Amino acid sequence: MKKKEEEKTLNDLGEFGLIERITKSIKLTNKSSEKGVGDDAAVLNYSNKKVVVSTDMLIEGIHFDMTFTPLKHLGYKAVTANISDIFAMNAYPKQITIGLGLSSKYTLEAIDEIYQGIYLACQKYGVDVIGGDTTSSINGLIISITTIGEGNENEITYRNGAKENDLLVVSGDLGGAYMGLTVLQREKEVWKSDPNMQPDLEGHDYILERQLKPEARKDIIDLFRDLKIKPTSMIDISDGLASEIFHLCKESNVGCQLYETKIPIDPSTHKTSMEFNINPTVSALNGGEDYELLFTIDQSNYEKIKNSIDLTVLGHITKKEAGINLISNGDVSTPLKAQGWNHFNN
Repeated sequence: MKKKEEEKTLNDLGEFGLIERITKSIKLTNKSSEKGVGDDAAVLNYSNKKVVVSTDMLIEGIHFDMTFTPLKHLGYKAVTANISDIFAMNAYPKQITIGLGLSSKYTLEAIDEIYQGIYLACQKYGVDVIGGDTTSSINGLIISITTIGEGNENEITYRNGAKENDLLVVSGDLGGAYMGLTVLQREKEVWKSDPNMQPDLEGHDYILERQLKPEARKDIIDLFRDLKIKPTSMIDISDGLASEIFHLCKESNVGCQLYETKIPIDPSTHKTSMEFNINPTVSALNGGEDYELLFTIDQSNYEKIKNSIDLTVLGHITKKEAGINLISNGDVSTPLKAQGWNHFNN
């Protein structure tokens, strides 16, 4: 027989009962977290550090589809997608607050799953949950995460520091998250036409994980410390490589030469792109949600990174007047176009 608590609904618990349920296991681990959940506001102490803050919101039907999104994965992704922005500042995330809007269709067990994913991500990246808010939602699930991070003043990296002749570098590989989403959307359409059909996901493990459970690149920030490198500019890849290059170049008032042959694409991403008749380069340039780090470094640092299997030099920074160009496989230069995610046209 189920325990009485498990038989309760969200309405039975109420807001304060829900807050107690989802926060009872929180333990603070960072020295800067002086006071977390349980008071009117959290208290943080960063002493001589710079404080870095970022907020992301995920809305059901816009940013995720519950047809194929496991709730635990969703909670995990909500955290990693947000703390990726802190890593993109060459800083470390330390605390998060969570805003949750819930419709009546979500059970207590479903809410528990979301928070299991949230707490798993926090545990992996050493982040404390210090507060948040819950409310009702008419149209489904809304998750808003605010991350507070810290960094040394001489290490914080902005988008506006790229200079002529800097090298353009990226971590990991690109396009996988987009192709994972493409596979999931295909299988959803098959399921809609025949609910008895089982999804055909075999052989797509890597790109599905890239979409449903992405990781943030803390290891790259650690690598910068180990190699004594400070990037001249940096951004995380949430909206596609091309879009992020435009952001860096605009903020730094520079141009760029990007070499198509240098764009890192995993074999499974390449294979799936070809199956869907999509140029793999297009997947990498415009797909988004890879949460890799794109950055520029002075050429003097090339020797330090050249043997890293997880970093790829994509091109170099030029004068603004030279434009932002893609050098194709045939050594033809064409203006780069950004067709990444537009939050107001989707």
